[in-house]
Amino acid sequence: MDAPANGRLFAVKRGSGDDAPAVFLHGFGASSAVWADIRTRLSRERPSLAYDLPGHGQSQLAQGLERTGKMAGAVTDDLSARDIETVHLIGHSMGGAVATLIAMRTPAKVASMTLLAPGGYGPEINHRLLRLYATTREPERLHSIAEMMFGWNAEIPDAYIDTLARSRAVPGVVGQLIAILESMLKERGGNLEQGVFHRDALDALRMPVNVLWGLQDCIVPARQARQLPQHFGVDLLEGAGHMLIEECTEEAFSLICRTIASTGC
Repeated sequence: MDAPANGRLFAVKRGSGDDAPAVFLHGFGASSAVWADIRTRLSRERPSLAYDLPGHGQSQLAQGLERTGKMAGAVTDDLSARDIETVHLIGHSMGGAVATLIAMRTPAKVASMTLLAPGGYGPEINHRLLRLYATTREPERLHSIAEMMFGWNAEIPDAYIDTLARSRAVPGVVGQLIAILESMLKERGGNLEQGVFHRDALDALRMPVNVLWGLQDCIVPARQARQLPQHFGVDLLEGAGHMLIEECTEEAFSLICRTIASTGC
């Protein structure tokens, strides 16, 4: 069933069984569609849910949920509406920040986390490039922007650009994306930075957490991985940029499977 459970968030549900479902949370400006390949393969083994986060995809009308904290609350409420007690969280970029907030607030609900270039783990963020990414509608210009977001030698799929162009053409979506971006930023010392999770709260997380980061990431630099708690697993990828779902599908899928398998549920 592809539908909102509580009238606020759209999610794609796949697979069946009694195992804890995998919950996929996309990055800024994307949608649940980016997980299609990984989700389809994983759903052969366990159920999965891939959300359109507020302001994105078919959840664009979820008003008043621009902040990642509100997004985390909306996802948690939706899971409760579906009577889902335990999940494996998989989040990319902004979706990684949302996953982390869910884990901090409801740790008993989260069996594991797999994070791909997550937001909120260091103050540096390329807000100028993200603003261009959010406001550009023309496919050729979107391709040029994507070249800065992917690894330097990574192939940029035409389907990825086409999907972005269609989403930006929806009335009101650009304004929502800018509101979301601005909610993630704060000024400090004349610079714009993203909010950062408190280290004590991260240290308190006891579920298995594995992180994948590209060393050519020009959105949130991979050096932020140095600040992760010692019990977080970290894989750094040579030649990879920020768009790890498209660039490193096999590595991401392998890490997700390894993380989930380590829990036995």
